[in-house]
Amino acid sequence: MSKNIFVVGTGTDVGKTYVTALMIKKLRESGRYAGYYKAAMSGNTRREDGTLIPGDAVYVKNISGIDQPLEQMCPYVYEHAVSPHLASRLEGNPVRLQNVEKGFREVCRQYDYVTMEGSGGILCPICFDEEKLWLEDVISRLGLSCLLVADAGLGTINNVVLTTAYMRTRGIPVKGIIFNRFHAGNVMEEDNVRMCEYATGLKTIACVEEGAEALSVTGEWLASLYE
Repeated sequence: MSKNIFVVGTGTDVGKTYVTALMIKKLRESGRYAGYYKAAMSGNTRREDGTLIPGDAVYVKNISGIDQPLEQMCPYVYEHAVSPHLASRLEGNPVRLQNVEKGFREVCRQYDYVTMEGSGGILCPICFDEEKLWLEDVISRLGLSCLLVADAGLGTINNVVLTTAYMRTRGIPVKGIIFNRFHAGNVMEEDNVRMCEYATGLKTIACVEEGAEALSVTGEWLASLYE
């Protein structure tokens, strides 16, 4: 049975895919058999034959060095750079929770550590017309604990505290925060970390400096967060 964790962002473009790739890279380099999964990806380009390239999956493979097949990493891939519910309204192929779970369980059977990445923030709508499905529903259905990825810059206190508070009202466990685009010595960003810890009671898992090629934690410590 695999050990798993879900990576949630405080919003879009905070660096979830980048951080997720570094997490998987750290696990792989520490000798652990690691896999990746994401329910839905939007904003993808097409190959010459017209098929969509799952961009986040390609990025994770390239950064982490895992050999997992692309077709196993994400069941729903869309072209439009909008939330999955709107992308599927425009393109068809709406997300079905049972299919997401089936793909996730298959990955879990093959890998010892599975990192699942979210789409957007915790309130991202995954499907809306055929059924009302939000990111939190995916997390709850799969029974996963979460790590929260946040930009270290201005506004992050509000984003981290509100996201954490919402997730707690929904009974979703949050194990800690990873601050992305962190600049050591920046007074504001260092204070942001302290204030987020104080206001949420969460620990900081890592501060990832811009352009970092590795997480500043051990593979053993990172692996201990997976359940």
